[in-house]
Amino acid sequence: MIMMAEALEPISASLAVGTGAALPGLFAWFTDVMCIIQECCRPKWISYNKTGLEADLQSKLFGQHIASRVILKAVTGFMNDENQKKPLVLSLHGWSGTGKNFVSQIIAKNIYQDGMKSGFVHFFATDVHFPHKAEMELYKSQLQQWIKGNVSACPRSMFIFDEMDKMHPGLIDSIKPYLDYYENLDGVSYRKAIFIFLSNAGGKEIVQVALDFWKAGRDREEIELKDLESALSLSVFNNKNSGFWHTSLIDKNLVDFFVPFLPLEYKHVVQCGRAEMISKGLKPKEEAVEQMARDMNFFPS
Repeated sequence: MIMMAEALEPISASLAVGTGAALPGLFAWFTDVMCIIQECCRPKWISYNKTGLEADLQSKLFGQHIASRVILKAVTGFMNDENQKKPLVLSLHGWSGTGKNFVSQIIAKNIYQDGMKSGFVHFFATDVHFPHKAEMELYKSQLQQWIKGNVSACPRSMFIFDEMDKMHPGLIDSIKPYLDYYENLDGVSYRKAIFIFLSNAGGKEIVQVALDFWKAGRDREEIELKDLESALSLSVFNNKNSGFWHTSLIDKNLVDFFVPFLPLEYKHVVQCGRAEMISKGLKPKEEAVEQMARDMNFFPS
């Protein structure tokens, strides 16, 4: 019995070593198979489509010539940069209904195969996710853990914050480290992540500039980013209801682009209605589209 045990021992040991060596390969094979049918943090599921983004901005976003140009430039530059120094941080500003939320969906669609349904796209609505000021410390901790956990799982994660103007400034300050130029924090790099803030703050200033151009008889397409940028950033920083009020994100210049969304004119509302009907497979009826547009707010009015 002793001799048999001694004889079998080397064989058992070699089997154990062989099985152990095969496990990583087996796991990798299983992961590859699963990633064919299930979303993974891989190029098959996450791949930037510049042509698609440009086409969507041109054919589906109306009356926003500044936003279209800035978004395409910002996203393309970031996604094509193999040595990113910080995450991409976009702050979209303007009245409700001007296309901010829609643009965030377009960006997601042209980076993630599953678009907004991707497990790597995270959407936060202030009234839903952070409703109680008394729970702010808890929200800060939960938000930090959520961002860290998801970026650890997939560096190319996207975080969209809606209704920034309703968000407590301290909550945004709590994620400041993840937006900064750090190579990594506790072993996690955030440089490939994308953060998009949506806000009504600054809408008044944007409308005033558009109104000034209209009163002067100038075409709205003449409005440039430089005509809005300084007034917008100052109003957002000094507005207690902007979500950015005296936050370190502004102070440290961590927002890469402030993107203004102009108020829509009647013709733009008509274009939006027509495009919406086409997207649903319906033949646009001009009378119905125009009636819908007349029932909505548009600029100037």
